[in-house]
Amino acid sequence: MSQGFNHFDENGNAVMVDVSAKNITPRTAVATGEIHVGPVIMAAVQEGSVKKGDVLGVARVAGIMGVKRTSDLIPMCHPLPIQKCSIDYELEPEKGIIRVFCTVKTEGKTGVEMEALTGVQVTLLTIYDMCKAIDKHMVMSEIHLVEKTGGKSGDFLFQE
Repeated sequence: MSQGFNHFDENGNAVMVDVSAKNITPRTAVATGEIHVGPVIMAAVQEGSVKKGDVLGVARVAGIMGVKRTSDLIPMCHPLPIQKCSIDYELEPEKGIIRVFCTVKTEGKTGVEMEALTGVQVTLLTIYDMCKAIDKHMVMSEIHLVEKTGGKSGDFLFQE
């Protein structure tokens, strides 16, 4: 455990990090990911003709719900009071790409990176679920943290 992993105790047991002595600071995180779809799905999403309903609207709500449930899904995540969560999209119809951005904000003792990443994943999974009856040839990829602010480790900006 000498590499600085703080989710293990001195005996190697998995533990939740003790954040009780940390200061409450503003925290933000933005994550992104994309799903590659065929032209039939892209057209149906843009036209709003998917039988299950408004794909991007439902996926947005699912992503926000995922953010709020992150600590229920990831064992060592602390439950956090989410103060802002947004799910935004960029569509590249000619390439068959639906890109998702999840922004999460709080004031707390630990960051919201996992919440933002979970929001992206749940959004992408919901798009898949709502469109799989049309075509199952969809690929989710490029899921990563774009940026984060606040906390002891400072700011982070993903650079390729």
